[in-house]
Amino acid sequence: MTELQRRPTLMDVAKAAGVSRALVSIVMRGAPGAAESTRQKVLEAARELGYRADSRARLLRSSRTKLLGLIFSSSQPFHAEIVDAAYAEASARGYEIALSAVATGRPEARAIETLLDVGAEALIIIAPTLSPEDLALHARRVPVVSLLREDVGDLVDSVSSDDYAGIRIAVEHLASLGHCRITHVDGGTAVSSDQRREAYRTEMLRHGLEPVIVPGGPDEETGMRAGQVLQADLPTAVIAFNDRSALGIMESFRAAGISIPADISVLGYDDSHFARLSYVQLSSISQDAPLLAAAAVDRAVDRVEGTLPPGRVVRTPHLVLRRTTGHAGAQKVGQN
Repeated sequence: MTELQRRPTLMDVAKAAGVSRALVSIVMRGAPGAAESTRQKVLEAARELGYRADSRARLLRSSRTKLLGLIFSSSQPFHAEIVDAAYAEASARGYEIALSAVATGRPEARAIETLLDVGAEALIIIAPTLSPEDLALHARRVPVVSLLREDVGDLVDSVSSDDYAGIRIAVEHLASLGHCRITHVDGGTAVSSDQRREAYRTEMLRHGLEPVIVPGGPDEETGMRAGQVLQADLPTAVIAFNDRSALGIMESFRAAGISIPADISVLGYDDSHFARLSYVQLSSISQDAPLLAAAAVDRAVDRVEGTLPPGRVVRTPHLVLRRTTGHAGAQKVGQN
């Protein structure tokens, strides 16, 4: 590596500014002890050289990393919305976020170990799939916060959305529009699928309606297949496991010439950015990704900095009306 390619050091800045390395260190740390004229000279030299402080070395010297590890699935766009919001909340609390993705060939356990290896002081895992016992092993090393999944044992914190309340809101909305044949396309083995499936059964029976469940999954392809199954005996409304499933269902209907919501209403879950697209305008149950992310970060930081025991935070979702739900057998469209 040539001198021009080498990363500038404190000593390089000191030489350029004509001061000692110790004085440059004082200025870069924002500590008192340097005259304002000297401070400006040092900062100008640092800018010209392109110097950036090595935050990793500083944090290692302080024995704190101020680093929160965030594990997410690379195949779930809703997770990306949570990640975006987590950055802002972590910064407000004086922490940084380190990401580690669960992907094909990269299991959750590996994603976790990678973050522990770089010194994460706490872990936030979005929709973890590990057993409570395996999560507890990690929680004995650092605080662990499960996001979107509640059944994680006593040693792990959880921040979740109330799936029962969300499905109750969905069924009540469609029933209020006169729908009696409301089918649920479930999420297969996805996290929260069991809870939403059971909540759907409970709410349909509470309304005196027959629950009908079509096997599905958490993505567009499984939604497409479920939509094709639905066409054999078309209900008046569908509650999809999530927005991605709803998009697949809607595409299968579009290809078959079935109009939404004139022929059938479709309700998603998550209120992801897909639902908000101008050419989709999917009515959906919102889990408030920014609020969930903020609660998870706050819980992780509070656990790191205090002596709080593991706890539970449950948020109530709400309905966001757009253009894919309407009155049964009518052309009327749900409005914002």
